[in-house]
Amino acid sequence: MVSMVPRHVVITGASAGLGRALALAYAADGVVLGLMGRDAERLEACADACRSQGADVITGQMDVRDARAMQAWLWAFDDAHPIDLLIANAGAASTLKSAQDWEELDRTVTVVDTNFYGAMHAVLPVVVRMRLRRRGQVALISSLAALRGMAISPAYCASKAALKAYGESVRPVLARDGIGVSIVMPGFVKTAMSAVFPGDKPCLWSADRAASHIRRKLALRRAEIAFPGLLAIGMRVLSLLPATLADAILDKLSYLPREEC
Repeated sequence: MVSMVPRHVVITGASAGLGRALALAYAADGVVLGLMGRDAERLEACADACRSQGADVITGQMDVRDARAMQAWLWAFDDAHPIDLLIANAGAASTLKSAQDWEELDRTVTVVDTNFYGAMHAVLPVVVRMRLRRRGQVALISSLAALRGMAISPAYCASKAALKAYGESVRPVLARDGIGVSIVMPGFVKTAMSAVFPGDKPCLWSADRAASHIRRKLALRRAEIAFPGLLAIGMRVLSLLPATLADAILDKLSYLPREEC
């Protein structure tokens, strides 16, 4: 495939973690970055770092759950800089700290609204414009957790699985309009989010390494980007096993909430 070089790139959740690393990975002379995030101070710090690498940066401080604000900002950015690549990265995590913990409605809604609907609030307004131009690329940052639900993080797994299913569903439709859809499924990436995860974190990658890998694969317009390789294979195999056996393996890996001592 021909390597694509996007010049107008929008990244949600760009103020920290993988989003910040992705912003820095794309920052270069001639690139206009649209960086979105909730934390104004961290967002501006990321923007300054990207500007130091030669990129022009426009920031948008907002919550991805605010559909109207998202659409207004994205369309204003697109009017001035037609978006070549949208990376829907913003996300929230929730883990059960013990067997006595439970994700009530508010906690579940926060995770699902951020991870799935937050992505839709970015993707749908941008795709409208891309379809008119008959070109563009969308990257959905899902997770290897989308491949098999884990008892330690029900809402997170469900939201990432929904994002994966959505991407698989719209990919062949949007391909007719010249729009590429890539589903990105990282394993454990060293960020503040992963730092609070109570289970084992095999094959942990740095955020910079993950961002560089994603950038290379998106340039090739890969439909699916799952990494690290061994962990991705393991999760796919796990999804094929009998449910009770898979549950037992996840228990051994400390992905089942424990009884409080």
